[in-house]
Amino acid sequence: MGRNIRKRRSSMATKAVAASAALALGGGGLIWANFYASAHESNSGQNSTKAANAAAQVATISCPDVGQKLTNVPNGAKQGVATELANLDKQITEAYARLASTRQAQTNDASFVQNAITGPLKEKRAATIDRIRINIQRSGGQFNSSLSQLAACTTQAANTNAGQAGTGQQNGGQQNGGQQNTGGQQNGGQQNGGQQNGGQQNGGNGGQAQNGQGGNGPVAADFVDITKVQANAQLGVGANGAKANGNSGSRGTFTSSCGTNGNDNHNTDNVIVAPGVTNGAHHLHDYVGNQNNDAFASDQELAGAGTSCQNQGDKSSYFWPVLRVQDGSQDFDQNNDGGGKEGNVGKILQPAQAQIKFVGNKRGKVVAMPTALRIITGDAKAFVNGNANANVNWSCTGFENKVQLETQYPICPQGSQVVRTTNFQSCWDGQNIDSANHRTHVAFAQADGSCANGFKAIPQLQVRLVYNVPAPKLQNGTVVQPYAVDSFPENLHKPITDHNDFINFFSTNLMNKMVNCINTGKKCK
Repeated sequence: MGRNIRKRRSSMATKAVAASAALALGGGGLIWANFYASAHESNSGQNSTKAANAAAQVATISCPDVGQKLTNVPNGAKQGVATELANLDKQITEAYARLASTRQAQTNDASFVQNAITGPLKEKRAATIDRIRINIQRSGGQFNSSLSQLAACTTQAANTNAGQAGTGQQNGGQQNGGQQNTGGQQNGGQQNGGQQNGGQQNGGNGGQAQNGQGGNGPVAADFVDITKVQANAQLGVGANGAKANGNSGSRGTFTSSCGTNGNDNHNTDNVIVAPGVTNGAHHLHDYVGNQNNDAFASDQELAGAGTSCQNQGDKSSYFWPVLRVQDGSQDFDQNNDGGGKEGNVGKILQPAQAQIKFVGNKRGKVVAMPTALRIITGDAKAFVNGNANANVNWSCTGFENKVQLETQYPICPQGSQVVRTTNFQSCWDGQNIDSANHRTHVAFAQADGSCANGFKAIPQLQVRLVYNVPAPKLQNGTVVQPYAVDSFPENLHKPITDHNDFINFFSTNLMNKMVNCINTGKKCK
């Protein structure tokens, strides 16, 4: 077995001093807070205004996602291509860290970002994309030459709502016919017409100045008092997620109890998108179910691993980015890659509940999932990629039938808990357990529940995570003690970047039981 990073954090998180709360994003003390402190000194004069404006205008780096454009990678090239895609992510992380550490230089030189950051980044990316071409062509594959045009990156302003326009999977019909459409309050009111662009985001402190312990988010505009949001949840979205099976078709359910990661099984790998690459995710995952999932795990090793699920026939791997509260405390990974070094800071929150449920299809019966089927839902890079692959549902207990949020974290009233609900793709191409971009072998059902393009209906996985989160406070355009999902550093901990991963390792007998339960309308465990 390869490397399995399982970290046990201290039961008492060590309190950090205020200086360490403005966390360094990688070697060399890359601290946003230093810039903002100098920008607001009383004698800084015109430079203060220029610095604040520079910060507001350039918040992060946006690079085209090469991996999502790959549709055909020969088997012999897969490992080499995965390694190079991970190199692209690493290059962006390093460039973002440099962007965050050179605010004063950016203020003094309008061409600094182009000359010192995005220009060199383009050259590195071009060389890496060319190595991807070589890997594919050496293995007899065809390389789409247009991918070479994806080397250039741009900078993105703090108030840009990339990935938050309300289109794509969520509202374009794939997610059960638009069930998750958040309506006018989210996209037409608070998000675009109020907090995000009109006030808090650029409210005098350069947008990112005093929001987020790590200096790279979240910000006040990423939060909303759920009691003030107009009801937007569509019929069928309830406390257990969207009821994909409706009132007909395969109406049964199968629930697998796999715990809440009480044994602190974490790592920053992603064996689906970056096999064999340490820290391929650049953020920390919670793992339940399969206990041997890391970057180096083979299918054989996963199939033979232990499981946290009560039913030992379920050795599937369920994993998602951890949720943290940025309360000034440090966790075990404060000085680690993927953790504090990359802006993922604060106390890790273990879910109070983690419900794993499979439901049916409202048009007809489902078929068994193949062993080792991989499904990624949502997009960890949605803030810079756009929301074509976003699949996010944030709410509070007691509000799930009323409000589902995509682009803001909820502030829940006293006695209510934060809820993350994810409804996975439920149509499979009938042949492949994965695809080059890890997406095209599965799809969401159409509005009427049918699977397009000859795809087959499979049990739909629904993951519902409930957290006890201290409610953050919004004060003078900043957020005090925010919570946020771990993210790639350049995605600024935006809620739209939430995502979830699954690898099927149900035994044949248990998978057959699941399918029978769902197709005959039973509720099974």
